[in-house]
Amino acid sequence: MKFFKHFYIQPRFFYAGIGIVVLFALSYFIPVLFNIAQLSILVLILLFFLDFLIVFIGKNKIEATRILPDKFSNGDKNQIKLEVSNNYPFTIHLEIIDEIPEQFQVRDFKIKDVISSRKSKTIQYDLKPTERGEYYFGSLNVYASSVLNIVAKRFTFEDGAMVPTYPSFKQLKKFELLNINQNSLEYGLKKVRRLGHSMEFEQIKDYVLGDDLRTINWKATAKKNQLMVNQFQDEKSQPVYSIIDKGRIMKMPFNGLSLLDYAINASLVISNVVLKKHDKAGMLSFSKRIQNVVVAERRSSQMQLILEALYNVKTDFFESDFSRLYASIKRHITHRSLILMYTNFETLDGLERQLPYLKAISKSHLLVVIFFKNTELNSLIDNKAETIEQVYDKVIAEKFAFEKRLIVNELKKYGIHSILTTPENLTIDTINKYLEIKARGLL
Repeated sequence: MKFFKHFYIQPRFFYAGIGIVVLFALSYFIPVLFNIAQLSILVLILLFFLDFLIVFIGKNKIEATRILPDKFSNGDKNQIKLEVSNNYPFTIHLEIIDEIPEQFQVRDFKIKDVISSRKSKTIQYDLKPTERGEYYFGSLNVYASSVLNIVAKRFTFEDGAMVPTYPSFKQLKKFELLNINQNSLEYGLKKVRRLGHSMEFEQIKDYVLGDDLRTINWKATAKKNQLMVNQFQDEKSQPVYSIIDKGRIMKMPFNGLSLLDYAINASLVISNVVLKKHDKAGMLSFSKRIQNVVVAERRSSQMQLILEALYNVKTDFFESDFSRLYASIKRHITHRSLILMYTNFETLDGLERQLPYLKAISKSHLLVVIFFKNTELNSLIDNKAETIEQVYDKVIAEKFAFEKRLIVNELKKYGIHSILTTPENLTIDTINKYLEIKARGLL
């Protein structure tokens, strides 16, 4: 019985059989075809046994290994490699079916290839996960057939493997910033002009051409009888917290990812940028409870702690409790910090319910509320309305889009910074806002 698990008859055999049946049917009208049909049966049977002997004689004629990364990056393409070796003395045709994780819901995954005799080949394909968690692979099935392609032998490799899917760590390399330079502009990062001096004093040095005349130290100049200027350095070790709302308002999907996952990916990148800028990075998530708390620090293991905390963000999308969030911030974040709050408001009424808590948080900290444009409304707004129903839909869409802008103005009225962005631009816009705040010395 074990033999039959590896023995497969290829479609070509059945196509040939159908052709022979047609010949027998036509021979009723054209008798000469009867002999041709009989000869065809004999030839097909001989080829069948010949192909069987060619493919099934010998052991370990095909070797294959699946090479997986240590972890997947959520929302990004992750490369999977298959190392396949052909030990047959002739060219082999392969049909590879890799049992990929059920989260991808791919029912027809198949790779066809050809490998020359005594050769090896690396076959690659990409997977793009859209949710965090554990992804389990099954067996790697390789179906080998000769050039006749009448029968195939199945080779099974790998007993299964698990790969965890973490927040998008691939974006770290893309947005890793030691300094803002011209090369960074291609990613949408902006250079922000400094306004005034909001920096820590470092030293007094000799004036050189190009130094800001406003930094001249006249007392030191009088003592040394030459121009001296104050030199400043950026303020460092300032706490920056990414606070992620994991309530039901963050469940909305966009290109396969939920708004929550976009916020998680952006939090990972901004935490890395914060640490590179010598500030302290921390995070927490909230819904009905406060969870996944990482205290803002600047240490070598901080990014790993944040990555693990973001990976473990779980939610059943309850209504978010902003009052509990305010109480937790009041109790545990005692130093003035920059708080990047990822949430979403669809209407002005939704904001007004939470506005008292946002105002209370902004009294002690520099609060930036980050929420999302509803990109699905753009198609309704941009399309020309031709019927009464389409006019109605367009007016409603414009009303919701206008309310988003009203929310920005309402937050600005109370001195609360905000970012209204699309999910795909979330990371870039958040980095730009952080750099702007640092450059303007607002924290």
